[in-house]
Amino acid sequence: MEAQSRIPYSKYLMVWFALVLFTGITITVAGLQVGGWSVFAAIAIAAIKATLVLFYFMHLRYEGALFKVALTVAMLTLAVIMALTFADVSFR
Repeated sequence: MEAQSRIPYSKYLMVWFALVLFTGITITVAGLQVGGWSVFAAIAIAAIKATLVLFYFMHLRYEGALFKVALTVAMLTLAVIMALTFADVSFR
């Protein structure tokens, strides 16, 4: 088993601050009247926040390449399903 490197608490605090900042941006964008773009913006910001959580709090940044590839394939599959669902709903 490999030795785990310690991650400094300052890194966790910076990521936490970024998550709080992105939450504020999400709330601000939701209050703006930008039509259908607010849903796109909310999903994009949620994806950024999820990436931060996956990489830092779930330590994906320090995993092997095979695990990262498997997760990337799963996320791309989910993105395609979501895109097809949005396309289906918008053209009805």
